[in-house]
Parts: sequence; structure tokens; C-alpha cells
Amino acid sequence: MPSSRTDESIAQSMRTVRTAVLPVAGLGTRMLPATKVVPKELLPIGTRPLIQHAVDECWEAGIERVVLVTSAGKHLIVDHFDRAEQLERMLEERGKREALERIATARPPESGRLLSVRQPEPLGLGHAIWCARHIIGPDPFAVLLPDDFILAQPGCLKQMVAAWRELGGNLVATMEVPAEQTGRYGIIEPGRRDGRLIAVKGLVEKPDPARAPSTWAVIGRYILDPAVLRELDAGRRGAGGEIQLTDAMAGLIGRQSFHAYLFEGERFDCGQRAGYIEAQLAVGLSDPEIAPLLHRRVTRGRD
Repeated sequence: MPSSRTDESIAQSMRTVRTAVLPVAGLGTRMLPATKVVPKELLPIGTRPLIQHAVDECWEAGIERVVLVTSAGKHLIVDHFDRAEQLERMLEERGKREALERIATARPPESGRLLSVRQPEPLGLGHAIWCARHIIGPDPFAVLLPDDFILAQPGCLKQMVAAWRELGGNLVATMEVPAEQTGRYGIIEPGRRDGRLIAVKGLVEKPDPARAPSTWAVIGRYILDPAVLRELDAGRRGAGGEIQLTDAMAGLIGRQSFHAYLFEGERFDCGQRAGYIEAQLAVGLSDPEIAPLLHRRVTRGRD
């Protein structure tokens, strides 16, 4: 019996996303003074920093190479993934095997799978991605914003990779936001919806609520065709005078397949205080060791 799938769809299903770019060059001013010395990406959610959650999501999705786009003063982020020989030796001498195992899980599964490049000046998210262009090369790649902490099982990126293998082209994560918040996000002009997929007819960066084409916001998970890097080559400035990734992606619409994906999971904006505290609570309440303590605290607060 002949297969119902075309040669093109079979070839697409065999493709994979091997590289993920994590922009971590921002200053984290909304979380000062906590981020005066410690990068916001190293603020913990549970016992693991934000950046570790994002990198773990990459490994789970089958990513082979993670690129951190850093800036001056962000060396601690790269150091987090390195060995801490003095600490490990001390833990070994004191027989703290569990602590040693937790440290080991922070390191990449193999040497050379986590790299870093510098963004020399703060010119926007699009510029940060462009700074990694020579490592990305000619293949599709993922982008994850560690500020967007997503509790999901399987992880959001793994869900998206599975959908992308069927679709190809470009795929962004999306969720609905209150109409008054559209000015905080890239907003989708939606086309036809099919289950968890929405065809993207247009993208607008941080529109005024009165001019927003929908309330479907782009969340910090992307799988992009390398053609977006050629759009970024032009260095065009958009909202806030920055080189916006949203504007570059918009240049691909109509020329390539472009969809938004309604992921299964809960997203927290950990770039601001309320979202960070919510994420801490969500992770704490899922931990059987400390959840009873949190429940008692919440109950006392209601009395």
C-alpha cells in the first residue's frame, strides 16, 4: 500500500532542531537590587536558577548545542555550567553525595555543547540573535527567553519541536493575554486555527490595545528558519529604537510557513516581581516536601 505521506513531509519529519539560542545579555533592572551583582538569569526557581531550567528544557527537546548570548558582567552565567572543583572536592571529602549529584546535573551532558557569544551593545532581542549567526549557521534553530519560565510536561520546546517536524517553517509559542497588556508583547494577527495551531498572518511589536490585531501574544519560545537572520542583517530599528526580532519574523510571513503554537503548560513572567513570586509558589506547591508548609502559610494568611 502506498504511503499517504509525501516525500517532502517524510523529509521534514526527519529534520531536527539542533541549536538553541538563549539571549541573556539584559540588565534585569526590574528586579533590582537583587540583580545588581547576580544576573537575573541566576535567580533561583526552587533549587535551580532560571537559566538552568531553560537549558534543561533544551536538552529534553533533543537540542544538541546551546548558545548563550551574554554581555559584560554576565560571566557568572557561563561559570554556572562549569565545574566547581574546590566545592566538589569539599563535598566529596564530607560525603555529601546528594549535593554532588545535584551539581553534576547542572553541567552539559558533553563538553562543547554549551557555548557563549557577546552582544557588545544593547540593541534589542533581534540584534542578540544576530550576534549568534555564525554559530547558528544554515539550519533552523530555537530561541528561548529564560525570563519566560514555563511549567509543562513535556517541556514547551519539546512540544513545539514535535509540531514543527510536521509543519516546518517558523513556529512561535503563544497564549492569550488581557487586552490592556498587548503593549508588552509581540501580538499575532491570527489566521485559521487548527487545534493548537494558529496560522500567523501578521506580527506587531507591542501595539497599543486599541490597535492590536488580537490578544494572542508571542511568548519566549521560537523555532525559526535561518532566513530570519538575513532579515536581521539589515539592522532596521523598530519599537524602542531597537532591532526587534518580531519585525524580522514579520518579514517572513507570506514567504514561508508561519504558525503559532498553543502550548500545554503555565507560563510565568520572571522578569518582573509578581511573576517571579508566582513561579516560586507554583514550583514549591509541586514539591511534596515543602508544599504542606506553603499551604499552612497561605491558610494562616487568610485567617
